Amino acid sequence: MSPSDLPSVRLRPEIVALPAYRQGKPADASAFKLSSNENPFDPLPSVIRAVNAATAFNRYPDASALALRERLAAKFGVGSDEVHVGSGSVALLAQLILAAAGPGDEVLYSWRSFEAYPGLVTVSGATSVQVPNRADHGHDLPEMAANISDRTRVVIVCSPNNPTGTIVTAEEFDAFMAVVPRDLLVILDEAYAEFVTAPDAVNGQLLLARYPNLVVLRTFSKAYGLAGLRVGYALGPVPILDAARSTAIPLSVTGPAAAAAIASLDVERELLARVTVIAERRDAAWRALGEQGWNIPNPQGNFLWLPTGEQTTEVADRLFDAGLVVRAFQPDGIRVSIGEEAAVEELLRIAADIVGNLPTGNPARRLG
Repeated sequence: MSPSDLPSVRLRPEIVALPAYRQGKPADASAFKLSSNENPFDPLPSVIRAVNAATAFNRYPDASALALRERLAAKFGVGSDEVHVGSGSVALLAQLILAAAGPGDEVLYSWRSFEAYPGLVTVSGATSVQVPNRADHGHDLPEMAANISDRTRVVIVCSPNNPTGTIVTAEEFDAFMAVVPRDLLVILDEAYAEFVTAPDAVNGQLLLARYPNLVVLRTFSKAYGLAGLRVGYALGPVPILDAARSTAIPLSVTGPAAAAAIASLDVERELLARVTVIAERRDAAWRALGEQGWNIPNPQGNFLWLPTGEQTTEVADRLFDAGLVVRAFQPDGIRVSIGEEAAVEELLRIAADIVGNLPTGNPARRLG
């Protein structure tokens, strides 16, 4: 950092040192953007109409998004106060961490996982404790449990895990919760829950009555295709959600966003049919890549994980040159969103050549 880059006022050094969030490379008109796990389908006409009708921009929105909370409460069989709505599930995650952890405390999560976790913990003043993923890229829940200390205030479990796509099974999660202190907040981040087809995967909505220290996070950004409007929700005990609400920036969920979410619930069956198409497209791509010689985990989100290791930047550049904008996490691997059918076809075409040129021993190349 040069002298001209230094701040002119006194700021928290850990914040100054914190890398700002960076989106993936922008895609030009001829490329496929597969870097942000967006839903490739256009919004449904009825959802567009609902957004267009929400024109009272001169008025503040309902601060609690009550109408949306009531719809979600009815959907999940809980009270409306057991639902908290925010501008994306990541905003709710930030609120929960702020509510539970501060300087001297620890927040525990698997790594590699959602890239926002370290930054959110740093902003809270707490310290991250990262437990390495297993060799199969999934959460090592026994090791996570072993790392809980007197300073631990929050544990985050991400299923399906972003960016590796692996699930936590219901059996694994129950065994984990059996040894977690009952006064420790556990956040189950299920941003991609609708894409899961594995029958043994954990399902947070079925566990809310069982664990009084559990909060489940979900979003309208992925399966419901509202990434640009920013609507997520939390399900959990009222005292915990009230604490999160106390840390929230007021009025962060706009009227059009809430209207779009309610309209999406009205046409949920049609939207989930699209999710089925994406999941089938994902599974077909995973099988085809395996036949090419790729060694990648079974995906359960709307993306694939290529564990390309030290060759991550090189492979991402090859994909970019082929018109595929992906998300590279050097030196671990590459996340590729499942987009249009043509994008998947192009991925499979270029991937066949790439895998054959990976050095022997690269974790993304199947031995033999």
